[in-house]
Amino acid sequence: MQMDHFPPIMFAGLVIIMLIGFPVAFSLAALGLASGFYAIEMGWFPAAFMGNLPISLFSILNNELLLAIPFFTFMGTILEKCGLAEDMLDSMGQLFGPVRGGVGYSVIIVGFILGAITGTVAGQVIAMALISLPVMMKYNYNMRYATGVLAASGTITQLVPPSLVLVVLADQLGKPVGDMYKGAWGPSILQVLMFAAYTFALSRIKPDYLPGIPKTERSLDGWALWSKCLRGIIPSALLIFAVLGSMGGLPGQDTAIATPTEAGAMGVVGALLLAALSKRLTPALIWEAMSGTMRLTAMVVFILIGSRVFSQVFQGVDGAVWVEHLLTGLPGGQIGFLIVVNIFVFFLAFFLDFFEIAFIIVPMLAPVADKMGIDLIWFGVLLCVNLQTSFMHPPFGFALFYLRGIADTLFKDKRIPEPVKSNDIYLGAIPWVIMQIILVVVVIFVPQSVTMFLDEKVVVDVDKVVIEMPQDEMAPKAELKAGELPAAADAEQSTSAADKAAEDEQKKIDELFKK
Repeated sequence: MQMDHFPPIMFAGLVIIMLIGFPVAFSLAALGLASGFYAIEMGWFPAAFMGNLPISLFSILNNELLLAIPFFTFMGTILEKCGLAEDMLDSMGQLFGPVRGGVGYSVIIVGFILGAITGTVAGQVIAMALISLPVMMKYNYNMRYATGVLAASGTITQLVPPSLVLVVLADQLGKPVGDMYKGAWGPSILQVLMFAAYTFALSRIKPDYLPGIPKTERSLDGWALWSKCLRGIIPSALLIFAVLGSMGGLPGQDTAIATPTEAGAMGVVGALLLAALSKRLTPALIWEAMSGTMRLTAMVVFILIGSRVFSQVFQGVDGAVWVEHLLTGLPGGQIGFLIVVNIFVFFLAFFLDFFEIAFIIVPMLAPVADKMGIDLIWFGVLLCVNLQTSFMHPPFGFALFYLRGIADTLFKDKRIPEPVKSNDIYLGAIPWVIMQIILVVVVIFVPQSVTMFLDEKVVVDVDKVVIEMPQDEMAPKAELKAGELPAAADAEQSTSAADKAAEDEQKKIDELFKK
């Protein structure tokens, strides 16, 4: 076998072991090591190439940027467990409830706010379903709309800064996290507007699907209701601005005073303060948050190790060259490349988690995108928009699984009158997945939706660069005496005298030979 044929075989093996269902981290490491030993046996690279693997693993695990993952996860878990979501949903639901589709609007708005401070899909879907699903069923909301809006609003957290997906993509693409955050604001706002527009249109076309809640059902009214809403929104907004603003992740910012890791640590302190002010900061809450953070961080680290073992061997057998030749020959240039890549990632997300795609697939695609002149911030945000759908479509739509589980719990606790059918959960997700796909198309064909919040690049025309040497007017000038030549002229005169003397000497030698 020739080495040129081995990269596609490795990639096919990657797909097969992922379909088997064994943990991806260990499968990747095993496939990478087996392929590496085979490549050494075939003489494609020396054994010393694999000897560099421990150094490579240590270098990636020594990356301080990855420390932002446990910090942001811990911050989100604290805010999720302290009851902030329940307070915001209760107040927002009462505020918008009398409007047709008002509970849907409140779920979308609270999902956006929670996405900017928690960053966990599971906690967001569960928290919103616990509060809003019984209310929607009580007032006869269409079940498919109810399940769809709850699941979709929970996935907003994957796109809204400070998203963990954006942190990982920034690391893999070699771009600043702050720029990734600024680029994600445009699609995040567009997505919320699309969800709200769909709710508005459905409330007009099918008024009985999204009825208003009678004002008499409110437990609060007037300033008491507004103050409760503000008590949830203002502290959350302050925490968002403090965390994102410190790392330059807000639109219009051109400076940062903290790294993503430092901003995450500050966010943890802010989350603990909010939990303490709400009198919900308990040892049990802290222990639960630490356990969840530890599990997620360990999973990310093992996936990162396995993907590095595989990618190093894949690069060693010129896998990057094979991927580049495969993708650069696509028709349509940049747009054709982006369309094919997003279709590939969309279907890959049926089987893989977003962390796995970010660590395994993105390193293969990023060099090709860069060589084609595609802005990597735009490319990373586009992939993040696409990866949201992995939580919504079958068979492994985790947001749907979380919703399925919490709906069963609510029925067992007799908080909802009837069980929620799986058919309603899966069919209810379809319109929201379509809206997310539409957003992917918008970002592909309107890159300004990402780049409009980024700093303008300074372009330097090398042909117009002028280098001027300033004259030192302050340097002391040597004074010349009468009849004295400057140093340069004196040196030139000395050189001419030496040349004349050499010529005279040569003439004398020539005359002697003639005699």
